[in-house]
Amino acid sequence: MSDAQQITLLVDGEETKVTTGTTGAELFFERRDVVVARVNGELKDLDQPLPEDATVEGITIDSPDGLNVLRHSTAHVMAQAVQQLRPDAKLGIGPYITDGFYFDFDVAEPFTPEDLRQLEKMMQKIINQNQKFVRRVVSEDEAREAMKDEPYKLELLGKKNDAAEAGEGVNVEVGAGDITIYDNVDRKSGDSVWCDLCRGPHLPNTKLISNAFALTRSSAAYWLGNQNNQQLQRIYGTAWPTKDALKAYQERIAEAERRDHRKLGAELDLFSFPDELGSGLPVFHPKGGIIRKAMEDYSRQRHVDAGYEFVYTPHITKGHLYEVSGHLDWYKEGMFPAMHIDAELNEDGTVRKPGQDYYLKPMNCPMHNLIFRSRGRSYRELPLRLFEFGSVYRYEKSGVVHGLTRVRGMTQDDAHIYCTREQMKDELTTTLNFVLGLLKDYGLDDFYLELSTKNEDKFVGDDATWEEATRTLAEVAEASGLELIPDPGGAAFYGPKISVQAKDALGRTWQMSTIQLDFNLPERFELEFQAADGTRQRPVMIHRALFGSVERFMGVLTEHYAGAFPAWLAPVQVVGIPVAEAFNDYMFDVVDQLKAAGIRAEVDISSDRFPKKIRTASKDKIPFVLIAGGDDAEAGAVSFRFRDGSQDNGVPVAEAVKRIVDAVHNRTS
Repeated sequence: MSDAQQITLLVDGEETKVTTGTTGAELFFERRDVVVARVNGELKDLDQPLPEDATVEGITIDSPDGLNVLRHSTAHVMAQAVQQLRPDAKLGIGPYITDGFYFDFDVAEPFTPEDLRQLEKMMQKIINQNQKFVRRVVSEDEAREAMKDEPYKLELLGKKNDAAEAGEGVNVEVGAGDITIYDNVDRKSGDSVWCDLCRGPHLPNTKLISNAFALTRSSAAYWLGNQNNQQLQRIYGTAWPTKDALKAYQERIAEAERRDHRKLGAELDLFSFPDELGSGLPVFHPKGGIIRKAMEDYSRQRHVDAGYEFVYTPHITKGHLYEVSGHLDWYKEGMFPAMHIDAELNEDGTVRKPGQDYYLKPMNCPMHNLIFRSRGRSYRELPLRLFEFGSVYRYEKSGVVHGLTRVRGMTQDDAHIYCTREQMKDELTTTLNFVLGLLKDYGLDDFYLELSTKNEDKFVGDDATWEEATRTLAEVAEASGLELIPDPGGAAFYGPKISVQAKDALGRTWQMSTIQLDFNLPERFELEFQAADGTRQRPVMIHRALFGSVERFMGVLTEHYAGAFPAWLAPVQVVGIPVAEAFNDYMFDVVDQLKAAGIRAEVDISSDRFPKKIRTASKDKIPFVLIAGGDDAEAGAVSFRFRDGSQDNGVPVAEAVKRIVDAVHNRTS
């Protein structure tokens, strides 16, 4: 074989010589877990020839990219089955998503649970046929001919040049580069049995999907995510490399449903969402109020210790304030409509005194700027750290409102820090460490950071200022030692931000605290301080929300702890259960000692039998249950019963009280 017939590749870091025209499938023939190749940074189907001097990486089916390819391929199989079941179904978009995939269809009737079960059986038949996924590059005219009966696909072809902005999932179908169609090819006859407009890549064949998939639910969805478009029917599914991985995922989902804060909130009598108040406006019941107060009280004390000063601002304001801040230019769609008040009319209806627009505040920062500006400031006062549990209101669309985690009325633990440019980096570092430490105190300790940078279509200020702010935030984030993930274009209009992403007990990621660096609002509000040299200078402004919102944070903690809050947060920390009525007074005496020590304790003297009382305490997720019978009373002791069902008998009352007080005060249980 001559050198002219060979090319050199860098394969998984090693230089390799192969014959010209070698495909990824041939290169990774012995690695059955490789399902797609990354060639010069781009994912390619394994049947594509590899170019000379290419850098090639084999992507396994259990890697993040491999899972995405598996799920997108499974979406194609599902769509093929749907059009077998309902030949009139018109295809929408079918991308992969986190842990799964979906596909949208225009059908006469919504899909039923029975339909989903039937579709799973039909998909398994297709998978077992070992159909090949075959990529076909076509011209736009050829694509239109192939998709002539698919009106939504024809519309997508018209969006080829602006796929990234055209709507959710469009860039999975069309985009820069070649127009491609993927055929599902019968292995025996070689005929195409189904096809779809798609950018790919895909698995080599359907057999690799095996039986580790499931269809999970169906729902309505607007075409391209726009409520002004046609409503389609969406089927969601999931796919995994093995049946065991699928089962593990299904168990995680079942556990997540058991932990759903809306369900637990009702079961534990913590909060509710009355229809009479409106969507996204929760109320907290007494037990939920105790948890919320404990969360807030601890946070307040930590802020005092860290040198923050408390401020309070009103819930509504004249619209001009948000004209100055820029919110009415950049955030109006997220605000409730204006209340036009104070207009005075003449008897003939003409306006004698024009009214003004007032808005429910969506943000606290403009009002904090007014506090800073209320008098002259000196460099000696900086950094000035203003903190508020401030109620804000945001007009979230009804379709995205979700329990406590997406509400319309919320309380932000909002801080704004004003400092000099020289103090900026140290203050950001201090703030990030403060945030991480406080989150850990609430039981979250698995973090990574996300750096959100300028949205080129939605920002105020000059490029140099943005670059300085972004660079400084990046340096602070990197110095923390945590993983830093870029979020291009995700910043607010006034400055870049770091967001703390925290994983809960199920490994799910929640965006928690945000730290935003802002040179622009001080400029817009003409904030100044007198520097050491007597000049007037602009402060740098740091926006910082720790919980994000109290409501959302409580929803996250409810799910993280599955309602079994640590003792310091639990609404009832101790329940005393006498074995018989004769020991009620003894148990009340024990509970009184606990109450005197600041413990939230009560005695169950209901008419329920003793075993039922134990079950009730368990159902209510009480951290400590104290039991007393004859032997205990004689010995001046109690029996400890813990949430896991374990028990410690004959504990002297004084020791029992100390154990509980220590556990609560040290936040160890």
